[in-house]
Amino acid sequence: MGSQIYGLSYILLFAVLLLPSSAALPPHHRPSLLAQTNSNSVQINSNSVLVALLDSHYTELAELVEKALLLQPLEATVNHHNITIFAPHNDAFERALDPEFKRFLLEPRNLKSLQTLLLSHIVPTRIDSPELTRSVAESTRLKTLSNDHVNLLGFATVIRPNDVVRPDGVIHGIERLLIPRSVQEDFNRRRSLRSIAAVLPEGAPEVDPRTHRLKAPAPAVPAGAPPVVPIFDAMAPGPSLAPAPAPGPGGPHGHFDGEAQVKDFIQTLLHYGGYNELADILVNLTSLATEMGRLVSEGYVITVLAPNDEAMAKLTTDRLSEAGAAEQIVYYHLIPEYQTEESMYNAVRRFGKVRYDTLRLPHKVLAEEADGSVKFGEGDVSAYLFDPDIYTDGRISVQGIDGVLFPAEEVKAVPVAKAGPVAEVATSPRRGTVV
Repeated sequence: MGSQIYGLSYILLFAVLLLPSSAALPPHHRPSLLAQTNSNSVQINSNSVLVALLDSHYTELAELVEKALLLQPLEATVNHHNITIFAPHNDAFERALDPEFKRFLLEPRNLKSLQTLLLSHIVPTRIDSPELTRSVAESTRLKTLSNDHVNLLGFATVIRPNDVVRPDGVIHGIERLLIPRSVQEDFNRRRSLRSIAAVLPEGAPEVDPRTHRLKAPAPAVPAGAPPVVPIFDAMAPGPSLAPAPAPGPGGPHGHFDGEAQVKDFIQTLLHYGGYNELADILVNLTSLATEMGRLVSEGYVITVLAPNDEAMAKLTTDRLSEAGAAEQIVYYHLIPEYQTEESMYNAVRRFGKVRYDTLRLPHKVLAEEADGSVKFGEGDVSAYLFDPDIYTDGRISVQGIDGVLFPAEEVKAVPVAKAGPVAEVATSPRRGTVV
């Protein structure tokens, strides 16, 4: 009996020694890395949509999925049901995405925001191309793995439907990144340091810099309504005054994208040609572009009387030597109304002379009809409406003029040069015509 047991043991040991090890197996017979893990780990098929994503041309998305530590949770998901991935192309990350926002996503402390953003591109069901077309047409809201609902209509265009198809899922290529509101709000809080502030700015009492008394809370303003305070009260005050509150519908809700509109009209000036000096003053020499964008975002409208480069080149050193002179010159060319060539010409034809308020209080700019056009200013310092309606978008109107305007009081105070009479600021009148 004992010899039989020993004989059986030798036979079993000999059989074990003859078995090939996994290292000796050819590559296609070796168990996968996930299959070698313990029984509690998740196994994934090599034909899975996740493997296809990692090997696809959506390299930026695949890299972020790995950095967000989402591979293992997604592997568990595809083992239970199919998934649909809306994959932005690489340009959506490299060119269209704000570099500061991308750095925010890659910071270790913002891992949750990165995971939320990526999971908002994955739907826990299979949506093939025909069903996707129907969902977009019917504006169907799709629930994602981040528990958000996404409606592709108006947010992103599917440019490569059914780009990758696998038994457990499908990948559709989209043109841009889908950013959930929670991630955008988290980014804004981190950028403005509101998350570490002891008292939120909106919780602090507001003091009227003119009366030094607490301001009563402003009444609720419906979206799209005009601002509740004059534009002069909304302008950035001097350094000794407290910042003015944001009035109107723009404020914290951003119903008007003033910054984009100001950038658009400055780009239009550059492409139009002949107004580079004014664009340089607005963007580089002053902060007026930022302030104009804020005012437009808060619901105000502005008409810009834009002197051309020839007129700006004739500005003397005395005009620009004092601190803040450039700002004061531009303020005198900003009218807090929306005026076009037609509206101004009709006004001066009907009333003869019209005085428009400017953002340089208390000065007004005079407009009158002259030779079939609109003439601004008084006396020798005047300018004609030369390039009408360079830019009009309903909130910002840009009218090109051929001279730099100054208030009448400043024109009289200009010192006389030793070599001759006072240097003229405006060019010789070059009259435009009204079509």
